[in-house]
Amino acid sequence: MKPLGRDISLSIQTFQTLIEDQRTYVDKTGHLHHLIQSGLRAVFLSRPRRFGKSLTVSTLDAIFSGKKHLFQGLAIDKSAY
Repeated sequence: MKPLGRDISLSIQTFQTLIEDQRTYVDKTGHLHHLIQSGLRAVFLSRPRRFGKSLTVSTLDAIFSGKKHLFQGLAIDKSAY
């Protein structure tokens, strides 16, 4: 029996792959939008090992690459980025 909902992936580290494969994604795009809009010149993001650094960078890459179709229904989709 397959569990309800989307699959959870522990090995996919790219935002685009997670979204296109319809995997579970905890939406942090609202926080990223706030970070981008803050206007800071440099930001140091410290996170423990295996805690989403690559996924965060991949999400930022998708935002700045203009891949708006990937963000449909997410928090950043409601903003004008």
